[in-house]
Amino acid sequence: MSETAPSTQLVRRINASAMLKAMRGAGVLTGTDLMAGTGLSRATVISICDELVRLGWLRELENQRDAGDYVKGRPARRFVFDDRAASVLGIDIGANKITAIVADMAGAPLSQVTMPFRADNVPADERADVLDRLAARALADADVSADSVLAVSVGVAAPVSRDGEVLTVQEFWRSFDVRGIVSERHGWHVLLENDANLAALAERWLGVAQGVDHLVVMLAGDRLGSGVLESGRLLHGQLGGFGELGYLDQLDGVGDTHGIAHYAALWGREAVRDGAKTALRGLCGGDPGRLSAEMVFSAAGDGDAVAVGILDRVAHRMARVIGSLSTMTNPELVVIAGAVAESAGALLPAISRDLPQFTHTPPRVLASTLGEGIVSLGAVRHALDYVEENALDVYPASLGKGSSGRS
Repeated sequence: MSETAPSTQLVRRINASAMLKAMRGAGVLTGTDLMAGTGLSRATVISICDELVRLGWLRELENQRDAGDYVKGRPARRFVFDDRAASVLGIDIGANKITAIVADMAGAPLSQVTMPFRADNVPADERADVLDRLAARALADADVSADSVLAVSVGVAAPVSRDGEVLTVQEFWRSFDVRGIVSERHGWHVLLENDANLAALAERWLGVAQGVDHLVVMLAGDRLGSGVLESGRLLHGQLGGFGELGYLDQLDGVGDTHGIAHYAALWGREAVRDGAKTALRGLCGGDPGRLSAEMVFSAAGDGDAVAVGILDRVAHRMARVIGSLSTMTNPELVVIAGAVAESAGALLPAISRDLPQFTHTPPRVLASTLGEGIVSLGAVRHALDYVEENALDVYPASLGKGSSGRS
């Protein structure tokens, strides 16, 4: 008996999660629809529906028949998932800014707020205050209460263990316990995850990688980071370091983890300093220090030969990086994401051209369309996954039961 009860409860949680996934965004469904969508028996479907109705996840609709209609037997019970029953919060903590998205239980964003965020030489309490202001504004813009938040997921630019602990010796993370601070101040359940891993979740959920099970998503702006999915499952490794790219320091033709924006700007400044005949000089007003990656992409788009050459060098370097990752992980698709994604499309032909030099299994390479909010969108997906997996323990505040059921 000691083994049967926990086993039965686990199966029930798994079934409840499958039911919520089947109902989210599907509109009105009958028990028969849910049996077909989940493979569960009628008795299991109805039993779990009754429990999810009691907990506030589902609403049962009244069955109405037109006058004169005759249908043999009892009318089918109809259920609908309550998208606005609760909410989740996805947060991306970057080097210079922090973004939060509030979403309903269907994953639809209700608000998105970005604030400046200084990481260096700022006391932890001040960083926490920024998080508080951000969350408060995002919730106000979404017109939802703090009590409606069932889970918060936070993305950070550091390796994170399976248990949600940052695996780094950086003083910033040693002094800034994000999970503890947010949980203590608000009582929310807080998840922590690597930013590139969250980008991978977002891309497979809403981006160009929908339906792709073998996937690498690379945040490729100032620094390179990657999230890897195998058979649709996010990989962490023993300690959470899977996808970390420190080995690039030893890779010929690469040498470090700096990204596309870094090298586009660096090589552009070198060209201006060396006296190259290029439109880049005019764009930066003759001051190489003012030259940005955006200026290089713009000049290349206008046909400037020096800028075109720089982007070709950047693409060749990225082909080496993607080739090394592809040799190890063998993905179907690699997506270039982050702040540089909008411009990265210009690099794709050259990357695809050079990629076979560096791997026998070259993947498709695409640029993300999710923009700079990709990590916070992935955080929303991460929080929704947690809620779905724990639907019988973490549920809306309906019927006055929300506070007692949260974990």
